[in-house]
Amino acid sequence: MSGPISTGQFHVARGGAQGIDSDPLSGAVVAIGNFDGVHRGHRAVIGAALTRARELGRKAAALTFTPHPRRFLRPQDALFELSDERNKLRLLAATGLDGAVVMRFDAALAATSAEDFVVTILAGALGIGGAAIGFDFHFGKNRMGSPSFLAEQGARLAFAVDIVPPLEDEGRPVSSGAVRAALAAGRVVEATELLGGPWFVSGEVIHGDKRGREFGFPTANLKLSPSCGLKHGIYAVRVDIAGKRHDGVASFGRRPMFDDGAPLLEVFLFNFDGDLYGQRIDVAFIGWIRHEQKFESVEALKRHMTSDAAQARSTLQRAGNAFPLLGDI
Repeated sequence: MSGPISTGQFHVARGGAQGIDSDPLSGAVVAIGNFDGVHRGHRAVIGAALTRARELGRKAAALTFTPHPRRFLRPQDALFELSDERNKLRLLAATGLDGAVVMRFDAALAATSAEDFVVTILAGALGIGGAAIGFDFHFGKNRMGSPSFLAEQGARLAFAVDIVPPLEDEGRPVSSGAVRAALAAGRVVEATELLGGPWFVSGEVIHGDKRGREFGFPTANLKLSPSCGLKHGIYAVRVDIAGKRHDGVASFGRRPMFDDGAPLLEVFLFNFDGDLYGQRIDVAFIGWIRHEQKFESVEALKRHMTSDAAQARSTLQRAGNAFPLLGDI
């Protein structure tokens, strides 16, 4: 994955309906959205904000929300979030933006009318120089704020508004929902195309049952969010450990051969020998290998693990240097 990456400090401002500590992003042109996964459609909105900011001689920033509004408004519905807040900011920091404003989505913000959101937050607290918004993004109480409403308010309050049309990839809409659907089916190559780079997760390496070590396949184990919707199976992966990349093969699932327990990501790194317990690593999913399955014997499992590793090596070689572009936060 290639593209812009900020060369300066990426500033993160935080706040909510009651106020925002926005310096030094005051007066910026803002790209507004949830930006879950920071896919190519999001990048089109960010690109519009960057272009407008250059025209006006202003900074450009993302305006996003935490938790995801759907988590707050419909807590009973499990939401497969493509990127946690930290990883979303790392992705945004690599787009060329000067920073991000992270707004706390709570009862107060949910009750803020669309007009108050524009007048009090955008024009008031942030003093924006302009805004870029996707064609289908809505905001304010009961989602009453539409892109056209924002454009009308921008004309009244003297800030520019760019409405970005839908983006399609070979007839497929580029959306967070489409990425989730691809990952739920194990189609990680399709997800990569929609995102503009491989989907990845981060986590702290935890202790497992050490069974892989007995088989000659020691693994780094990560417990992902219970809402992770990735299809259970075997994947070719690329892992970043303290700035160094390592290829490997990973299993995500319930280990039907043994305990059929809670889902776990188990990563076997090629040509690696070291203690990773307690370290935070990034795991990018490059290719699908096969479904998770139960074999007739441990020996049969070991033969398949050897075959999986060989297939993963071949997939990773074809993928070149594929890895998500991340910035420092």
